[in-house]
This record gives sequence, C-alpha cells and structure tokens, in this order.
Amino acid sequence: MAHATNQSTARAAVTDTRNASFEDLLQTLKRDQDAKIDMVAPASAINAVDGNLTVTGVEPVLTPSGVTRADGAYRPTAVADEGIADKLKIPTAYLRRMRAEAVDLYDLNVNGWLQKDPTRRFLLRAFKGEPGVLRAWLSDGYKIIDHLDMLTAVLDGIRESGHPVKITGADLTQRRMIVRVESEHVAALAPELLRGYRSPFTGQTGDQLPLVSAGFVLTNSEVGSGKYAITPRIVAQVCGNGMTITKDAFGKVHLGAKMTEGIVEFSKDTQEKNLALITAQTRDAVATFMNRDYVERKLADIQREAGHEITRPAETVELVAKQLRFSDSVRDSVFSHFIKGGQTTAGGIMQAITATAQTLDDGDAAYELETQALSAMSIAAAA
Repeated sequence: MAHATNQSTARAAVTDTRNASFEDLLQTLKRDQDAKIDMVAPASAINAVDGNLTVTGVEPVLTPSGVTRADGAYRPTAVADEGIADKLKIPTAYLRRMRAEAVDLYDLNVNGWLQKDPTRRFLLRAFKGEPGVLRAWLSDGYKIIDHLDMLTAVLDGIRESGHPVKITGADLTQRRMIVRVESEHVAALAPELLRGYRSPFTGQTGDQLPLVSAGFVLTNSEVGSGKYAITPRIVAQVCGNGMTITKDAFGKVHLGAKMTEGIVEFSKDTQEKNLALITAQTRDAVATFMNRDYVERKLADIQREAGHEITRPAETVELVAKQLRFSDSVRDSVFSHFIKGGQTTAGGIMQAITATAQTLDDGDAAYELETQALSAMSIAAAA
C-alpha cells in the first residue's frame, strides 16, 4: 500500500494545473512541498539505470517527521533531461531520442560523461516515490526559491501595501508557477485601444466597456527555467486579455553560493532573509504598478502604435508569426481571433495574440505568448 501511495504522490506532483483558483493552487503547492527532496551529490554517486537516475551514498538527515533518505531511483522529467543534457554537454535532441528509442544508449552516454569528472557536484531536485521523480538537474550554485515560500512572501507584501487585489488565475507547470494578480480599484479608460474591438469570448465590445485594470503577474521557477519575477500587466475588462509589460519587470535570478553535499536544508535565518526580500519587492511592485498614473502612462505608449491600420491582415500575421517564431497552429489561431475581434489595427493583432493565449492548454506556452503581444503589435505597426 505504501508503495502505491508513493508512486501516486510522485505522479500527482508533476501534473500541470491551468487556470487554477488561489485555493486550488495553495493546496497543490502544499502537497508538492511535502513530496519534495533536494540533494547535492557528486557525479560518482549518480548512475543511470534503465533511464532512471540512481543516487547512492547521500547522508540521511533527521527531521521532525523522521529520517529523510535521498538514496534511491528517480525518473527524470523532460525538464530534468534538459538539465542533464546541458550540464553533461549532450545534445538535448539526441538525449531525448535515446530515451525514446534506445535507453541502453541513454545510460551509456550519461554514465560515461559522469565518470569523466566524478567529483563534479550537482543539485538534484526531486519528488519522493518508488521510484521518485527527478524534476531538475542543476548547478550546485543554484539558489532555491520555492513556489510556496514565494507566494507566502508575495501575499505578505500585498497585505503590507494595503492595496486590495484579487488573484484571477494561476498556472503550475513542470517549469514554473504563474500567478495573475489584478487590482480591484485601479482602472483607466482606454477608448482608443479598445475602439471597434469585440471580445471573442463574450461578444461584448470595447466601445461598451472601454476600461482596463492594473495588475501584475508573478512567475517563479524551481527547476532552472527562469528567474523569480514580478511583471506589470494591464487587463482589458471586456475580454480578460492581458498586456504584459516585460521591460518593467523586476525580480531575482536563482544564483547563490555553492552548496555542500547532502540533503539540502535551509536554516530559519536564511529562509527569513530570502522571504523578507520578496515581501519588500512585492510591496514596491504594488505601489508602482497598481497606480493609475503608471497605467495611463503605459496606455499612452501602447496607443501610439495600436491605432496603425492593417490593410493586409494575412500577410501581417504571417510576418509577425515568422519573426516571433509562432507555430503554425498559433499563427492560425491568431489570424482567426484577429478576424473575430473586428479591430483592423496593430492593436487588433495584439488583442488576437492575448486572446489566443487564453485558449492554450499549456500554461507555459500561454505565458510566453502573452509576453510577446506588445512586440507583435510593434512589428505589425511597422509593417
């Protein structure tokens, strides 16, 4: 029975969550936190067997809940395989092919490169189980900022700011956590930006509801797929489309001091210092981004390009897709949303991209597409 429970926990902990409520996100993060185990191990302690990574010789630690052991087998996720490929200088596409078609070659290559430098140390981030799940293979200088700790500090910062906000949705993927925050009180008129636009979701027009709300998006990766960041986001109330202003983002890269070998444990003092910084940054972000003057300044910048007429929509969407490297399916969806939106301007291209982002099932893809919307508008305006 314990064996089945461990496997179930490991599988559940790498399941992506899209458009979760705050309550569901918090529940998932707490479950994942209980399943986590992090360790720093030398190459000599790691061995690939049947596509799993087996770790031996890591010193157990005593915790309030009992003895924690790291030794065992861990099944790498796709993200972990990317880390292995990067750190061992094995082409990622080749490593994926070996896993899919010839796992004996996967083991041979990974073990061969580990044996080249047996003293080299790595940070392995995993979920416990039989086998466990290896979710990241990182440098031993990677600074851990966990999602649950970050979210707790962010909420503290929001409370300290005294500004009422709401979390409108969250995505949790194998790569990152994405939390969308919106102000309940800071709105601005954007008639030029929304003139002639029709929401593909509700049918309501921007002329009927020409308002945008202030907000920001919180992102964090526990597995080396980007820094912790707070990025301003302006949301069109008529459709929920979000304009993410990446150039104004601030955050912190996951770079710290080299860690000693063994199971990773942080002192209370270290944790408090990390969280105090995030809390302070969040408080500053709320003061900066949840401000009508800030929103109106950004709207003025956006609207300078948004009104440019698009006379050849198919060619313009193709140009944008090519420059920003959209897949064919995303390109086709953007064109469809552009037609449905009825706004034949560069701003309409931007709206089509942010609307498409809302329809994607992949949280990472949706986030990355939304961050490209303003760049797409600039490309369309200059075409």
